[in-house]
Formats: sequence, structure tokens, C-alpha cells
Amino acid sequence: MATDLPQSDPPPLSAERQQEFVLLLNAAHGLLLRYLMSLVANRHDAEDVLQRASLVMWRRFGTFEPGTDFDAWATTVAFYEARNFQRLTGCSRVEFDDELMQTLAAERLEHVRHWPLRIDALERCVQKLDAASRALVSAIYTDGASAVEVAREQGCAPKTIYNKLTLIRRVLAECVQRRMVGAVP
Repeated sequence: MATDLPQSDPPPLSAERQQEFVLLLNAAHGLLLRYLMSLVANRHDAEDVLQRASLVMWRRFGTFEPGTDFDAWATTVAFYEARNFQRLTGCSRVEFDDELMQTLAAERLEHVRHWPLRIDALERCVQKLDAASRALVSAIYTDGASAVEVAREQGCAPKTIYNKLTLIRRVLAECVQRRMVGAVP
């Protein structure tokens, strides 16, 4: 019968490899955080999982092959850390099998990678709105005002503000979709 041998620590990284890791992780930080937020649906939990995943990546960076896709490697590590987090905390209300979770995570990664393009498209589409619509979007989504507060300021019913927001969101979604058709490779 084989005995379990203690896992040995990987050999220490050279200064150059340490610097490479820090640069790659810093460049990927935003993408990894957005990716994890899409998996655990809570920014605080996503930040915790990212910290754990970063430690795992640091320990295993010696196995990362320079010149390959760091984002793909890092999101794989992050995926498994998110799954472990969900398992340990019981945060996932629905249990999916691992194959489905991997498929969803891969699709989510592609979606997250396109967020900068979507944000640019959204900003351009917001600029095309009339002044009143832009002011409403700014009040709600930038300033954090509630629809009730805006309705009170404008002297109308909150339902009117909700209806306006629904129409604006529809216009923005269609505009972003049109802009993204040619922008995503």
C-alpha cells in the first residue's frame, strides 16, 4: 500500500519570474475580479476568492509556461477556487455537475473579456441620448438616486420614472448590441 507523501513546495521562483507573475496578475486583476463576481455574485466574496486564487497561482506559477495565455490559466485556477468556495460555504443554491460548470465558466470568461468593448459602446450610446434621458441615467446610475427621489424632484409618479428607465434601457441595449456586432472578433 502506498503511503501519502507530504507535498513538497515548488522550487522558488527567480526574481525575473516573480516580476513576471506580478505584472501578469496585475494586468489580469480586473478581468479576474469581474469573472469571479459572475461566478459568486458578491463582490466581497469575489475579492476573497481572488486572494485565495492569487496565492494558489503564486505557488503554482512555476508550472505556468511563459508565452501562453495567462488569463486562461488564471481563470482556470480562479474557477476551481470559486467552486471550492461555493462548496465550503454552501453559497450555491443550485448544484450543477462539473462539466456544465466548466462550460458556463468558459462562456462567462469570453463574456467578461468583451466587457471593455461593451462599456465603450455603452458610453457612446449614452452620449446619443437626449439631454433629459442622459440626466435621468446619470441621476440613477451615477449619482445613486432612487426612482422615488427623482420622481419627487420632477413632480411625477415613480411609475413614470420606471417606465422612462425601461425605455431608455431598451434603447441602450439595442444600441450597444448594434455597436458590438462589428466590434467583437
